[in-house]
Amino acid sequence: MTGEALQDFRAGDVLRISCPFTDATVSAVHAYSVSLRWPWWQVDPDSDFIHWNGDVALPRASSMDREREFFTSIPDTDALAAGDRCEVGIPPTIVHVMSVERFDPPLETGRLPRPHRHVVILHYGESENPDAEFQGYSIDPDDDQPIAIDLVFRPYAFLCPDDELADAAGRAWRFIAPWDWRPFDGGAGTPVWPLTLLYRDGAEPTSTSLNAVTKATSTGSHAEQLARWRRLTGARPPERIHPAST
Repeated sequence: MTGEALQDFRAGDVLRISCPFTDATVSAVHAYSVSLRWPWWQVDPDSDFIHWNGDVALPRASSMDREREFFTSIPDTDALAAGDRCEVGIPPTIVHVMSVERFDPPLETGRLPRPHRHVVILHYGESENPDAEFQGYSIDPDDDQPIAIDLVFRPYAFLCPDDELADAAGRAWRFIAPWDWRPFDGGAGTPVWPLTLLYRDGAEPTSTSLNAVTKATSTGSHAEQLARWRRLTGARPPERIHPAST
């Protein structure tokens, strides 16, 4: 599944991303970064308060931001000087989605196209920190950067956010994300498979949706879904603490 075909994204998705290496020119070299004349995007002439100069900075090896960046250059940024030619792109990389942000109207960034959504991703081995003020790297799957996006795994792909279900232990749950299940009884724990879909979009489910959930959870378990996610991401699911349901 390519970036063009994958129209929706949600928290927990495991993706493989890449961007073909493309010619670029070094505009300037700084102590902790190298500025490249970006081969994609255009200046937004109607931006009122953000005036982009056409450059994007990539961190050098000595920068603390090096580990969070996905784009890289050939040669490496430490070997570049102002005026040099290089290539910039993303080698095939496994990431996982922390969140999806939507903007209406589209976000003003000083660049075109203006994004109407950002997919916030984390590196392999990086776990979400719910207490962090800023975390993750934002990509716009609809902009001019030719980032290929392949869906590797979507835990609970047969469910939709806010589905209401009953589990084999007789408890009712609301599904928010693979690691974010909210029991209606205010208790703790995780759902026991098989699951029965009770409501979708506030209405009783169709027989097709009902049967799909029943079939998908007839074998396996919640623990197996998350174990596969952990293997693919090298990360830990974030801990969620919710007030008791009423």
